[in-house]
Amino acid sequence: MAKGYIQTVHPVLPVRDVVASLRYYVEKLGFQIAFADDQHNPMYAGITRDGIEIHLQWHDASNWKQMNASSLRFVIQDIDALYEEYKTKNVFHEQTSLKQTSWGTREFAFFDPDMNGLTFYVDV
Repeated sequence: MAKGYIQTVHPVLPVRDVVASLRYYVEKLGFQIAFADDQHNPMYAGITRDGIEIHLQWHDASNWKQMNASSLRFVIQDIDALYEEYKTKNVFHEQTSLKQTSWGTREFAFFDPDMNGLTFYVDV
């Protein structure tokens, strides 16, 4: 029997405003818009950077009470360069720092405007 092969994954992040989230990911984090379900008022869109793709899905304010934000971990080739790039984009919160962890990574993390956790790391 043939075995299925998982080629890639496209995580879907919950967002309150797709247009605002697209602007954040493009202008602050260097992503490009891959697609949007509507040119003027998208409810679902995809963004890409360096071969990865993330989807953004609108959720009504009433849904946020029972929904948790997501958390993504990105494997990075040059963690120092990306840290320096994002440091100039005003995306870090006061606890953000590039640090070595006890689980064998160098990483930094922050939240997007919808409190989705974004961690960028390299194994050491």
